[in-house]
Amino acid sequence: MKVIALEHPHQFKPDDFPELVMALGFFDGIHKGHQTVIQTAKQKAHEMNLLSAVMTFDPHPSVVLGKKTGSIRYITPLEDKIKIIEKMELDYLFVVHFSKEFASMLPEEFVNDYIVGLNVRHVVAGFDYSYGRYGKGTMEELPAYAQGRFSQTIVAKQTFEDGKVSSTRIRETLRKGDFFDFYHLAGRRYSTKGHVVHGEKRGRKLGFPTANIEVSDDYIFPAPGVYAVRIKINGFWYDGVCNVGFKPTFHEEKPQYPTVEVHALGFTGDIYGQQVSVEWHIRLRSEQKFSGLEELVNQIEMDKQNAQAYFLEMNARKK
Repeated sequence: MKVIALEHPHQFKPDDFPELVMALGFFDGIHKGHQTVIQTAKQKAHEMNLLSAVMTFDPHPSVVLGKKTGSIRYITPLEDKIKIIEKMELDYLFVVHFSKEFASMLPEEFVNDYIVGLNVRHVVAGFDYSYGRYGKGTMEELPAYAQGRFSQTIVAKQTFEDGKVSSTRIRETLRKGDFFDFYHLAGRRYSTKGHVVHGEKRGRKLGFPTANIEVSDDYIFPAPGVYAVRIKINGFWYDGVCNVGFKPTFHEEKPQYPTVEVHALGFTGDIYGQQVSVEWHIRLRSEQKFSGLEELVNQIEMDKQNAQAYFLEMNARKK
């Protein structure tokens, strides 16, 4: 898959690319609705004997348009999004730098420059996709802007349990720590990356050494609590228990950001400074404050046993 970064105004001409079928969307999370759009484009490209493409945008429009203060956290930061789309075996991925200048284009300008101008012969997008200044361009209006230069497919709303499959809904599942719903909405486990840094080292003293993971600010933090997770260290996956939270047993004042600590079952070794991946499976309990170290240690042991039981049951179902 060729990844092409576009700055507005881009300098490409239609002849720079083969004829394309392109899926349009921001695609944060690449959930089942997004997957349907992308797979439809891939299938349409096969039917039309053309190459397939996806167009996405970075950063999130709300950052540029001032709807949110500060940085926004993503379900799938750009690096992860590229890897997931690459696994879907598309030919091209266009990453448009979303700027105020880009956002100010009229819908017909977007069509002329970013669809026709990239040699797109067929467009695939969700029913609610919008484009151009203030998002005023709709999929229903696209044929009028196309003027016969390309055709289009509108993908209908995708649902799960009577609700729309959407990035907004997935963000809410993460804020609740509901990885059961995330799995069914996205078709895969939530995954984050980060580097192992030095922490307070209390886990080691308590008999449960943990990897204190500095998760990239780009990711959405799951709700505080204890989770059954898998952690990838040096290319190998280990079952584990993860605590996301503010350590109320030890801190009177709440820190600005929660810590993410993973006790990897069956792993020993020094991994400070290394990048690890965490795959989130199920929330075991909420975060709580304990009256003393003995109560805390007993609960950690119970959390470990519950995580082991979860993975034993999961592995048994696979057989």
